[in-house]
Formats: sequence, structure tokens, C-alpha cells
Amino acid sequence: MPVGTKSNVKVADEVWIATALLHHEQPTRLDFTIQEILARVEREGQVTPIRPGVYVHIDQHCVANRPPNPGRYRMLFETGTGRRRLFRKGDAYHPAREGGKVTPKPEDIPDNYLGLLAWYREWCAEAVRSAPTTDPLLALVGSGKQVWADEHADEYVQRLREGWE
Repeated sequence: MPVGTKSNVKVADEVWIATALLHHEQPTRLDFTIQEILARVEREGQVTPIRPGVYVHIDQHCVANRPPNPGRYRMLFETGTGRRRLFRKGDAYHPAREGGKVTPKPEDIPDNYLGLLAWYREWCAEAVRSAPTTDPLLALVGSGKQVWADEHADEYVQRLREGWE
């Protein structure tokens, strides 16, 4: 698009598209920096010059696990300071963002990006398929019980306290 172009694409959708493209093009990457997403928005050139609200959408408005301010979108997930990835079902999110938009509506994005919505559904499904079936911490329940098999807990504590006075 030439310099000074406008688009009807919402800023949040523009951010989602850029992040989805990064994930699609670099499938081994778990997340991206805010600057990488910002650069991808700029490279995509939906609107030039880049709108001032893009940065704050990447940093805050679209981030599911941050308090809403004011947007309630759940399009991105903060994996660490200054790092983001697309939000997936099952990710923790701020309770005030319940029901917030996760993906763009097909009618709200240009036709050449519609394939990203199908890719996103598959990407999320793959994450569910490859997720561990058991929680590693819960798997520890009961481990070590053989250590205490021959001594009751109360007797153990009493033995430890002998001679304290």
C-alpha cells in the first residue's frame, strides 16, 4: 500500500494478524517480543503510517492475562516481560476479560488473511493434542509415602521434640 493509506481493519485485528503471521512463518518460536510484533504490523502495511494505538494494543489492550485498560480483548498472551504469543483456549486470563474477543471476525479482515483463522484453529488444536495429559506436580501425589510407612506422623514429631526443654 502506498504511504498514507487507510484501512477499515481494527487495530486489535491488525495486531492479531501480525502475530498470527509471525507464528505461522516461524512455527518453532513460542513467542515474540513486542518490537517484533510491531515491526510485523509495519511490514504488513495495512495502514501507513502505523497507527499510534498499535503499540498499546500489543502491550496492554489485547493481552488476556493483564488487567483490561480499557479493552477486554483476549487476543495475545504475555509469556514474559515484553513477550507475547497468540492467546489459546486454556490460557489463564484476567477475570474482567471474560467473554472478550479472541480472534477477528472473518468479515472484519481482508480476504487474503482469512486463511489465518483456519490456521489458528488448527494451531490451537495441535497445542491441545501435544499438551501433557497429567500435571507434573499432581503426578508427585503419594510419592515418598514409603519413607513414612513404618512411623506415624505424630510419633515422628514427638520423637523430634524429645529433649527440647
